[in-house]
Amino acid sequence: MNKIIKTMLLAGVMLAPVAMSAKAADLSVPAADPAMMGLYLRADAGWSFLNWSGGADDDNFVAGGGIGYRFSENVRADVTADWSGDYTVAPGAQISTTAVLGNLYFDWANGSMFTPYVGVGAGYGWVDGSGGAVDDNGFAVGAAAGVSVDLTNNLALDAGYRFRDIMISGPDSKEHQVTMGLRFSF
Repeated sequence: MNKIIKTMLLAGVMLAPVAMSAKAADLSVPAADPAMMGLYLRADAGWSFLNWSGGADDDNFVAGGGIGYRFSENVRADVTADWSGDYTVAPGAQISTTAVLGNLYFDWANGSMFTPYVGVGAGYGWVDGSGGAVDDNGFAVGAAAGVSVDLTNNLALDAGYRFRDIMISGPDSKEHQVTMGLRFSF
């Protein structure tokens, strides 16, 4: 069942550009404001709650960073790398997780300093185990929602929730993360 889900997700990701290009000719998109576009760096830290189907659930620290690009006031994308863990999943057994995801976000620009957003991501993840815990890697997916607060023209504080699932053979490593971070735009 897990392989079917992985195959369907991979096929959807691979076919999305074809579907979007077919519709692109039918859309008239207003020109983006160059002042809203540009490169940004991000750093996040928070707390992660692991739902581990192979043993005990646990919670621990999560940290990460990334680089991204804002295409318009509503659309941005980034590549992030995040680490969380030393989760205790059984007596003497621990795991940590690492994921590299490509993410796409939709920001609800509203003219205020507060900008709510939603996002989705896909990439690859690693579950590193010790003490007899699973040690595996595989396709990873994520989803995010939150709000950013403009502190200056170039600096935003980000508070959000992220869900991440690293699809490995064996126990499932689903994580619910609450993070705070900074985004610096160039």
